[in-house]
Amino acid sequence: MPVLTAHPPNARFRAARGAPPPPPEIELPTVSFFGRSLDEYARFFSLDVAALRHRAVLDVAAGPASFAAEACRRNIDAVAVDPLYGSAFEALAAQVQLDYAKMFAQMRAKPRLFRFRSFPSIDAAEADRRAAAQRFLSDYEAHRVHGRYVGAALPWLPFFDGAFDLVLCAHLLFTYARRFDFAWHFAACRELARVSAGEVRVHPLCGPDGRRYVELDRLRAELLADGVASKVVRVDYEFFIGSNSMLVLNPSAP
Repeated sequence: MPVLTAHPPNARFRAARGAPPPPPEIELPTVSFFGRSLDEYARFFSLDVAALRHRAVLDVAAGPASFAAEACRRNIDAVAVDPLYGSAFEALAAQVQLDYAKMFAQMRAKPRLFRFRSFPSIDAAEADRRAAAQRFLSDYEAHRVHGRYVGAALPWLPFFDGAFDLVLCAHLLFTYARRFDFAWHFAACRELARVSAGEVRVHPLCGPDGRRYVELDRLRAELLADGVASKVVRVDYEFFIGSNSMLVLNPSAP
């Protein structure tokens, strides 16, 4: 994790010396370095992009998504977080090539898992997402020293409580549900809620096989007991089967 004092002064960041270290007992599994565009984010998170102007938005586990780059060009104060940020440009570019080749090979091997509503074909999805990755790489090279791209991983984020108006997390928690235990999911959701002054939106609620996270009801109940209300919201988007809903967390539950 990069030393936070290497970034310009930013009221969102916890002081590096006073921040608690990430819990040592939690080890994150390998997750694909894969990302999407602002347009796709707007669809699966039901975002009103114009309404986010001059708002602080955090994209967690962003990978090579171009959301932060495109959002900042629209006067949205966007920050992206990923465990691989801090790596050299060349290393991330190589990771994009490796993971995209693997991911799209799997997609082509299992076409029945996909719903061609957002894209007419897997080829079109690949072209769009590779273009998003190239926008990310260009922006990362130019803006990583400005604090736009922060190296960190759930369930610990290096930001103060309520630092962002909106927090987004796509294709991590429930997509990789078999790799994370319930305690990790609870801690991750609680941390996402902690750094949000408004909502947290998590998409999708299922794995690539279309099956909804089996512990979702328990997770929502335990979050509510901890002061975080939630609701399941359908979205007008479905790339792979079952990916037509998101979990909205409200950290201001009474």
